[in-house]
Amino acid sequence: MSEFLLEFFSEEIPARMQLKAATDLKKLMEIAVTKEGLSFSDIKTFVTPRRLTCVVDGLAIQTVESVEERRGPRIDAPAAAMTGFLKSAAIPQDKCLQKDGYWYATIVQPVQQTETLIPSIVRGIIRDFSWAKSMRWPEATLPWVRPVRSVLCLLNGKVNAFEIPEFGLTTNNKTYGHRFLAPKELTVTSFADYQEKLSNAYVVLDHQERQQFIMTGLTALAKEKDCQLESDPALLIEVAGLTECPQPLMGAINSAFMHLPKSILSTSMRVHQKYFTFIDKDGNIAPYFGLVANTLSTDDGKEMLRGYERVLRARLSDAAFFYDQDCDIALETLVPKLNKIIFHAKLGTLGQRVERFIALATSVETKRAAMLCKADLVSSMVGEFPELQGVMGGIYTRVQGEVENVSQAIQEHYQPVGISDTCPTNKVAIELALIDKVDALVGFFGIGETPTGSKDPFALRRAALGIIRIIRENNLKDYHLREILTQAADRYQQQEVKFIKEFHIDQVIDFIVERLAHMLRAAGIRHDCISAVLEADQDENICSLADRALSLMHFMEGNAGASLQAAFRRAQGILAKSDVDLSSHQLEISSLNDVMEKNLFLQLEKLSVQTPELLNSGKYLELMQILADLRPTIDDFFTLKINADSEIDRLNRFALLQRLIDQTRQVADFSKLEG
Repeated sequence: MSEFLLEFFSEEIPARMQLKAATDLKKLMEIAVTKEGLSFSDIKTFVTPRRLTCVVDGLAIQTVESVEERRGPRIDAPAAAMTGFLKSAAIPQDKCLQKDGYWYATIVQPVQQTETLIPSIVRGIIRDFSWAKSMRWPEATLPWVRPVRSVLCLLNGKVNAFEIPEFGLTTNNKTYGHRFLAPKELTVTSFADYQEKLSNAYVVLDHQERQQFIMTGLTALAKEKDCQLESDPALLIEVAGLTECPQPLMGAINSAFMHLPKSILSTSMRVHQKYFTFIDKDGNIAPYFGLVANTLSTDDGKEMLRGYERVLRARLSDAAFFYDQDCDIALETLVPKLNKIIFHAKLGTLGQRVERFIALATSVETKRAAMLCKADLVSSMVGEFPELQGVMGGIYTRVQGEVENVSQAIQEHYQPVGISDTCPTNKVAIELALIDKVDALVGFFGIGETPTGSKDPFALRRAALGIIRIIRENNLKDYHLREILTQAADRYQQQEVKFIKEFHIDQVIDFIVERLAHMLRAAGIRHDCISAVLEADQDENICSLADRALSLMHFMEGNAGASLQAAFRRAQGILAKSDVDLSSHQLEISSLNDVMEKNLFLQLEKLSVQTPELLNSGKYLELMQILADLRPTIDDFFTLKINADSEIDRLNRFALLQRLIDQTRQVADFSKLEG
């Protein structure tokens, strides 16, 4: 067994691409060595701003000889088929055998030394590596995220030297330390030696270790000032990706800017400067900021802090100017400016969008919030910090004396933005958030701009998930999704927006339900239970569908579930094999002569009365149990000859089975369940 060490040393890799790159490198290495028939015990990857590293432990020193008998085309197949087979097998035809009417080739894979396979493995990884953004440079024939300056390649401590024409380089055993603190070349003999020399050269190789070092340092600095570090995982990951030798420092915010709202202060620091925010005991922003330098200082960072504080003063001075200027302008006076901003070329302006919001709103407060919700988009502050849209609208309306429900709705109507984001809980905010997302879905589906594959330029999947989360987390069991979608489409028509002929509201509903299915699967609900519920009937109530899927999964864990499933499938199987057309036949109750028929009919009649109440009250498990309790009655019914000689008996018995299926399908389509 051997150790294989690979490092791509380059110019600075963008911080937000680093963790994905490390994950991708590990995956590509696993695929490559496995494809070559090499066993290994473990693969680890590391990433810093200037290097992407992989170490494979326990790598086999050679492959194992293998023999494969591969079947080819039929003996009487066209010559072209045989030619293709011989080419793929890489053997002549006289080495093939005939057996069972087919050509067979015996392919022997001889033993290969690992060192001879390394070049093709590395080149393959380089060719297959995918970056969100990449660039070219004069020496390279293949784009990479940043120019690659060196490729370290060691197998059992020895250089595996070969040309990499894609980068115009030859592999070696060299790496480099910190760009400023230890820029000299380092010769490496093993991964342990590599780690040690990098550590001595002021490089912390492990990304998680850098994150932890930053967190520990900033937390300790906060404790000294009797405050605490505000959690910001995304910023922590980014800053750890900007530094190889992280040095946490704490600076002071000028008191002249402490009147600014917390969101403005923290955003100004985070977005432009990559500074961390501290919170005091009362939950207010503390007059300090945290930063992480990528170098050591001889004066405890005092000189550096003066520079950082000077830059922050300039940033906050701009923010204060924008904020004070915006506060002097009534938000309502900015609304007409929305008519000059195009929302989408085919969907009109933001002003028209606001008009649709107002028309869809049902309360006075929601209409007021709808009118003002996009006005902050033309404010100076949001022009500088687009991520504060909504937030600034809430702040400005509070300053200008709007009702709190209106301010809160404006601030929260974009939520939830992501999986970890919270949903609005205020009644006005809930309605406005739903209107915003419904309008977007109907509009873009109406003009044919639907998501395709992984592309979703208008974030329609996020809008659909937002609708689902808001409805479920606020338990809006009576929310009429089709009704609001239809009203939204009508608002577009009143504004003479042209939709494509193929558009129908069902497309939007199906899209939302599909997103619900993805969400439920992610929550651990069985996929067949989800399918059984979603395909059972035309229920479009998000809460009902989700609760039924969960109830069905729990129900199927017991014997009652299997019992009901068996009865449903048997009934469905009998109907599927028959040629009876029940569409024109009504059950003739007076013709039910057998006691087995009558018992099943009476039980189904009783159930038909219970079902609506149980469904409306969300007692899905109870309804399923009642259905399962019919099993003895159903078994007795099946002792009869269903395909009876008498036509009226045959039609009635088939009709009873159809009633059973229809009743069960109000809960779920049990034919979709596995097992």
